[in-house]
Amino acid sequence: MKTACRLALATIVVLLAGGCATSGPKFTEFSAVLGPIPADAGRIYVYRLVIAGAAVQPEVRLNGEVVGRAVPMGFFYVDKKPGDYELEATTEVTRKLSFTLEQGQQRYVRLNISMGFFVGHVYPELVDDDVAQKEIQNCRYLRR
Repeated sequence: MKTACRLALATIVVLLAGGCATSGPKFTEFSAVLGPIPADAGRIYVYRLVIAGAAVQPEVRLNGEVVGRAVPMGFFYVDKKPGDYELEATTEVTRKLSFTLEQGQQRYVRLNISMGFFVGHVYPELVDDDVAQKEIQNCRYLRR
């Protein structure tokens, strides 16, 4: 009985870890080699910390364009012209976040997860620079 429980626990751990960003450089390594924000643009970082619901990894869209996926412990970024943006993630429902990006500005969007009826809901949240820069440190870059 103990062996069966241990085997089940090990399987769960492997499945959870398999759904996380395990390749790619950490933010701390990646940011050291990342170029500056283009003069006519701003930069949007999107990251997810929560491992719960690791199998839930919907596409992330910015103004309707797919820009990445909601992968636990992963991040990606996009450089965009200044303007108004809507970022969304869809599982059984669509959760949206609207914000404005200014020239030279960095914005951070954390993808949170909450319980849904069938699957978890991924919802974006704009995060202050100071908080985000601490949270994103151990996330790994997700190549698009």
